[in-house]
Amino acid sequence: MIKNFLNDPTLLLNAVGEGIYGFDLSGNAVFVNPAAERMTGWTADELLGKKIHQYHHHSHADGSPYPADECQIYCTMFDGKRREVKNEVFWRKDGSAFAVEYTSTPVYKNNQLIGAVAVFRDISAQQQTQTQLHEALAQVKHLSEQLKDENDYLIAELNEDWQDSGLVGHSAVFQRMLDQIQLVSETDSTVLILGENGTGKELVARNLHRLSKRNEQAFIKVNCAAFTPSLLESELFGHERGSFTGANERRKGRFELADHGTLFLDEVAELPLESQSKLLRVLQEREFERVGGSQTLKVDIRIIAATNRNLWEMVQAGQFRMDLYYRLNVFPIHVPALKERKEDIPYLCQNLIAQINKRLGKQLQGLSTKAIRQLQAYDWPGNIRELQNVLEREAILSKHSTLQLSQSLTAGDDNAINPTLTLDEAQKQHISSVLALCNWKIAGEQGAANKLGLPESTLRSKMQKLGMRRQS
Repeated sequence: MIKNFLNDPTLLLNAVGEGIYGFDLSGNAVFVNPAAERMTGWTADELLGKKIHQYHHHSHADGSPYPADECQIYCTMFDGKRREVKNEVFWRKDGSAFAVEYTSTPVYKNNQLIGAVAVFRDISAQQQTQTQLHEALAQVKHLSEQLKDENDYLIAELNEDWQDSGLVGHSAVFQRMLDQIQLVSETDSTVLILGENGTGKELVARNLHRLSKRNEQAFIKVNCAAFTPSLLESELFGHERGSFTGANERRKGRFELADHGTLFLDEVAELPLESQSKLLRVLQEREFERVGGSQTLKVDIRIIAATNRNLWEMVQAGQFRMDLYYRLNVFPIHVPALKERKEDIPYLCQNLIAQINKRLGKQLQGLSTKAIRQLQAYDWPGNIRELQNVLEREAILSKHSTLQLSQSLTAGDDNAINPTLTLDEAQKQHISSVLALCNWKIAGEQGAANKLGLPESTLRSKMQKLGMRRQS
């Protein structure tokens, strides 16, 4: 068997799946294998002794002529160089074309070039797969962009919803908080809201309730720091008539009032240890007795707690029960400080100014660009509550529809340095302050030039450059 293959190598050439053409130096076909016949529709009898180029390689894919002297197969016959060619087509006998890859290899005998061999394969299916893949990727890209647009739209819709709720902002840290609110609001899990004073923890609690399935029931708030230990228990659990001096009638506590709704424990870190143990029992058992009573009452409530303190540090210091801490810390939500989301200040101001307009009967349009830069340069230790106070103060003082900042943001320092000012603006502000102190007297021992350590002529030159003149 091996001997038969060696004696007749055409058996091997006829068995391969690629098309094979053999050419002499004149470009005439001297060999055509069965695979070539199947792919092109041209039989060996029709091609042998003829120039194949005019049958299957006469045109490019777009139908434009393909001269024989540019054919890469023929070029190999002339220069004896091997070539690999992609992205061309061969033409079938029926006039259709198919994409091919081929190699043209020179054939030598006794170191003399005697012809060439072209080995080709049909890559139509491969190209179709690639085209489909590109189309699929383009479709995925289109759908991805569409999804992003829809997502942006939904975020905008959600922001409008949040705007009505008072929670506004586009910063990443704020959006993460909104996502957490959205997720946990659909459950009855206990939520612990953490954040500095003035960040809007109560607003978060109210919106957790608003988005929950309990939203048609009561939202009851208890400020745990506002009552003495004895009064706090009465406030939480209620009391029976005569249970203590002044208890002239039976009164329901906040737990009863919040039945089937939400109970918000604000400043929960201020709970006395004795009250903490009683609260723990209610959280565990969802039952309690009124002060001075013996009847056990059961409630179905959702607990939301808030604090500006580090509860874990209080646990370690023995100031807060560890078991209560774990009962409350089921799903913590951190409300970012305003200094962590300064990019939200323009949106917050827009929302707050709308509220101020309603409350004060104003028609303010917004803030100047400079005022916004000043607000964003400040670190806001009082957070949104301080921002609200600043805007309300400026709204009262302003005689224009666009607010400017007329006062320093740094408490107790009317001459505080504003990092948003240019050098000329800062100089102008400082010179104006000194001139005001000197009643706009420039020369002399008590004049502004002397206090500024400048020659009189230099000060006047600076004032002229900065466009300064005495204010009437």
